[in-house]
Amino acid sequence: MNQEKFAERKKKIYGLICDDLYVPMKIKEMAILLDLPKEQRSELEEVLDALVAEGKVEISKKGKYSKAVKQLIAGRFVANARGFGFVEPEEGDDIFIAKEEIHGAMHGDQVLAALQPQQSGRRREGSIVRITERAVTRLVGSFEKNKGFGFVRPDNQRFGADIFIPQGCERGAVSGHKVVVEITDYGTGNKKPEGRVTEIIGHSNDPGTDILSIVKGYELPLEFPPRVLQQAEAAARPIGGKERTGRKDLRDWQTVTIDGEDAKDLDDAVTLTMEGDNYRLGVHIADVTHYVPEGSALDAEALIRGTSVYLADRVIPMLPHALSNGICSLNAGEERLALSCIMWIDPKGNVIDHEIAESVIVVDRRMSYTSVKKILADQDPEECGRYQELVPMFQRMEELAAILRRKRRARGSIDFDFPETKLVLDEAGHPLAVLPYERNVATKIIEDFMLIANETVAQDYFWQELPFVYRTHDTPDPEKIRRLSLLIHNFGYSIKIGQEEIHPKELQKLLERIEDTPEEALISRLTLRAMKRAKYTTVGTGHFGLATKYYCHFTSPIRRYPDLQIHRIIKENLRGGLTEKRMEHYEALLPGVAAKTSDLERRAEEAERETVKLKKVDYMADHIGEEFSGVISGITGFGIYVELENTIEGMIHVANLKGDYFHYQEESCEMVGETTNLCYKLGQKVRIRVAATDRLMRTIDFVLAEEGDDGQGECEADCQ
Repeated sequence: MNQEKFAERKKKIYGLICDDLYVPMKIKEMAILLDLPKEQRSELEEVLDALVAEGKVEISKKGKYSKAVKQLIAGRFVANARGFGFVEPEEGDDIFIAKEEIHGAMHGDQVLAALQPQQSGRRREGSIVRITERAVTRLVGSFEKNKGFGFVRPDNQRFGADIFIPQGCERGAVSGHKVVVEITDYGTGNKKPEGRVTEIIGHSNDPGTDILSIVKGYELPLEFPPRVLQQAEAAARPIGGKERTGRKDLRDWQTVTIDGEDAKDLDDAVTLTMEGDNYRLGVHIADVTHYVPEGSALDAEALIRGTSVYLADRVIPMLPHALSNGICSLNAGEERLALSCIMWIDPKGNVIDHEIAESVIVVDRRMSYTSVKKILADQDPEECGRYQELVPMFQRMEELAAILRRKRRARGSIDFDFPETKLVLDEAGHPLAVLPYERNVATKIIEDFMLIANETVAQDYFWQELPFVYRTHDTPDPEKIRRLSLLIHNFGYSIKIGQEEIHPKELQKLLERIEDTPEEALISRLTLRAMKRAKYTTVGTGHFGLATKYYCHFTSPIRRYPDLQIHRIIKENLRGGLTEKRMEHYEALLPGVAAKTSDLERRAEEAERETVKLKKVDYMADHIGEEFSGVISGITGFGIYVELENTIEGMIHVANLKGDYFHYQEESCEMVGETTNLCYKLGQKVRIRVAATDRLMRTIDFVLAEEGDDGQGECEADCQ
């Protein structure tokens, strides 16, 4: 049953149940009423299950269906390590769930939540009334042996309860082992969840066990099945005349790749020339679909993975290395098949014409961000001499990138320019340094060129009205923007909020005002947290952060499945193969692809964040007692978060704030002394000392460095 037909049947059945004359009935009774043959009853059951999952219909203990009495909202439960959680619905604000209202739900579960009466100006709160789908059947944690039993303490602190392991179910595990445990009973009331050990990863002190535990915990697939590897090896053959046939020959275009020094999967190359006053920009993307046909074992495995995952000490690729680092990587001096987006751009940054074509290219030089920065920003004579023939093109690239950036800014595109974390590890995986990873002129050039290519392709296919996968980013929730407005007011900034929603230009203006100020990184992060998560959809509803109606992911098919999927559609369209039958095929297929890859992207991001947090904890464990300078990056009732210059964040617990009894003022987001004029504010500079680290909780504890000079400041009049 296609999606449109399914939605139509849901509407019809829900209308029947809402009818004033309807009386609760079982599936069999409803089927008789609707005159459905036996073979169609499974479809009716599927529709009713969907209505129950959405909270519109409820089912009694006797199996009778009726309209839901309470306002139930379906969503994903996101647990917090401190015991509470949130339900993330498909639409609308998150719903806060207090610890006593969780009722056995675990992190990631699909649930139905009943809303509680909302107080004016307060966030929505609710209670979980039903768990419709369990997200987790296996967990990774530390095994501890007791006399007649064992238990596993989950690594992911969002899963608060320990897992009871009955005698005989430990599979030889001993205290200190990291293990995978399968949950056999989720527990009820005061009864703990129960499980059995299925795999011993290693001892917690063994090198590599920490990251491998995260890999297993997020169920990231490490090894490729033999059939997938065989297909990859067979596909990775040299390009011949047959492959070049019908392609645009761009082998004589001056072409470069620009990536990080350690990058191995080079999936994008760029060219730039002038045609009169206009720029001709070529963005050439590896033609991965040539080697990964639809329905193949390679394709199925790529969809299972969804994305490449970049952890602290390894990369888990979406495609086998024979493709990702081999024939699909745009290596210098080698012929490669590509899908090219060639754009003619006027001096104002408008794309006045474009062509999307299958092509064959040869990359002239493999450049690094560092080398291009040396040429453009540092004007290093040695580097300029080494790449003499390319310097004019790099200068044109810098010029065009600046034009494109100005145009995006003029329409309100939001550019978050704060440093990410760069980890330097030794051979055993222990962190030697934690550094801020700064963007430079070269990284910005590639970002700008990939953005314009993604926009151009999305706009083309939007107006062709063909099945497609878009990258969309919805308008932020008004409540989160109101909260952001209160927080930045502490720094003397304001944003203009309309009656219904905020325009991205307002946030972009804010980021421009804070540029090069001490609070830039902090306010940038607060702004980012106020925004919704981007996702993949089959309807192009626009991208709020980029302030554009049209956006997709076209530029990384080696490491993102949505890019691979739209390459397949584009090529089929270019060859005239998008028949009505194929259009129906994609219309049925793409909603599932968009939803699944959005979820897999979230999984990858969470795993990547966990590895970085773990290595930061390990790094600071080597610096207990040392002092650092930082700024207050967050304030809660538990204490004050401080972020150091190297991007590491830790907490000063409220109990460790000396000299007064401090309490948290939520509206102004300040920690205020009860009997003094002392308060702590966001963005305030402080000097801290590292007090303790907790590897299991992934936390770092700070204390103020000097009791007599701890960075406390006097409150303004409105703080007293």
